[in-house]
Amino acid sequence: ASTIKSHHNLIPFPEGVSFDLIEPLDHFFKDEVRELGLALGLPAHIVYRQPFPGPGLAIRIIGAIDKEKLEILKNADAIVREELDAYNQRLFEETGDRNSEHSCWQYFAVLPDIKSVGVMGDERTYQRPIILRAVESSDAMTADWAKLPYDVLARISGRIVAEVPGANRVCYDITSKPPATIEWE
Repeated sequence: ASTIKSHHNLIPFPEGVSFDLIEPLDHFFKDEVRELGLALGLPAHIVYRQPFPGPGLAIRIIGAIDKEKLEILKNADAIVREELDAYNQRLFEETGDRNSEHSCWQYFAVLPDIKSVGVMGDERTYQRPIILRAVESSDAMTADWAKLPYDVLARISGRIVAEVPGANRVCYDITSKPPATIEWE
C-alpha cells in the first residue's frame, strides 16, 4: 500500500527551489487524516472539504497551469461540489446514513490539456472539456465509480456548459480504482 500511495506525496519543486519539506502526515491515508482532523477538533466542513488532505486544484489540471485554466477548473469544480454535496445530502435525508451505498465519497472536476469542438447557440466553439470524477469508497484504497442518476449528471453537465466560460463539454470517468487512481495526476 505504501508503494501505491507514494506518488501522491512526491512534490516536484521548480528548478532552483530548494528547501526541506516537513510533511508530518505523509504516512497516513486520507481516511486516517480525516479521523485525525476530527479528533483534533477541526470543523467537519474543513475535514470533509475536497481535496483534504491533498495537493489542491493544481493537481487536477493536466499540463501547464495558467490563470485561465485555473479559473475554468475552479468554476467547474464549484458546480460539481455544489451538485454532489446536494445529492449526498438528499441521500442522507432518505437513508439516515452519511455513507450510504450510493453516496459519493470523493468528487471533483479535472481539466485535461486538450480542446474540443462544440456548438453554442449558432457559433462553433473550440474550448475545453471538463472531466467529472466521482467515486464511492470507504477508505480510498479501492474505489468504484459512482453510479449517479442521469438527472444529476445532466444537471452538472448543463450547468458547467452554461455557466463556465471556456468549457463546452463534460465527460464522466467511470474507471474503478484499481486500475485507475482516484486523482488524475
